[in-house]
Amino acid sequence: MRSDRSKNVILFHFIVFIFGFSSILGAVISLDALPLVIYRMLLATLGLGVYFLIFNRKLFQLSQKLWVGVLLGGVVISIHWITFFHAIKIAGVSLTLSMMSTGALLAALLEPLFYKRKIMAYELFFGLLVVVGVGVIFNAEFNQWEGLLIALFSAFLSALFTIINGKLVQQAKAITLSFYQLLIGGLVVLGVAFINQTVIVTPFQLSQWDFLALLVLAWFCTSYAFNASISVMKHLSPYTVMMIINMEPIYGILMAVLFLNEQKELSFPFFIGFTIVFTAIVLNGVFKMRKEKEKPSSLI
Repeated sequence: MRSDRSKNVILFHFIVFIFGFSSILGAVISLDALPLVIYRMLLATLGLGVYFLIFNRKLFQLSQKLWVGVLLGGVVISIHWITFFHAIKIAGVSLTLSMMSTGALLAALLEPLFYKRKIMAYELFFGLLVVVGVGVIFNAEFNQWEGLLIALFSAFLSALFTIINGKLVQQAKAITLSFYQLLIGGLVVLGVAFINQTVIVTPFQLSQWDFLALLVLAWFCTSYAFNASISVMKHLSPYTVMMIINMEPIYGILMAVLFLNEQKELSFPFFIGFTIVFTAIVLNGVFKMRKEKEKPSSLI
């Protein structure tokens, strides 16, 4: 129904806003990227597990036939976060976020394979338009080939993860999927840290504010937001989800201005790029609503 789509579009914009707030928390928490991801995923898993134990232990139950997909989703999201932070480290934020904006374009190519439908020309066009808009915002110079390829691979994993969960959420509760994928992902990142001999800071070495910010990051920005982001996939297509996700860096910049006093980010290219991205998202919504009238039961 159109009302379901509208409600979930609004909800997902709120979730993406929370994802943008995660970058603010990441900036103020005094942990390196890999330990930060480990704490984020495992504390989020712990929070969901405690919730299950208190309110509904049946939420631990997952159909055996879904385990392969859940395992794959957990591995994919963990590698996505690792490659994302690695790309930022070697190529910078601008190039990484510019390449991450290809997620919608990649979803426009991957989704038809999984959902057995034709490739939509307008999805390719809007996906490409978003890449241009985000590129304008960050004024990225595409001369770091190693970082570019890693960021592109990370964007591919993000699109793949969305498509995987778009299928799984039709057969299981989103909160159950979130619990097991975060658990699996956290263990994968912990394994990578062990192999790389990365130093993991113990909770006793964290400042009071670091620990509080970690809890907010894990329980609000991850447990809740991760679960809600999967839940909306019952009503929105992976492509639409990836389109809206492109608002994350924009929300992040606006919050950096608000909380970190970084007014320099609000340059003329920002407003041009924002206009391009927002226009592409709105036009995608218009086209999807037209499709909804033709096929009310389809994911859009």
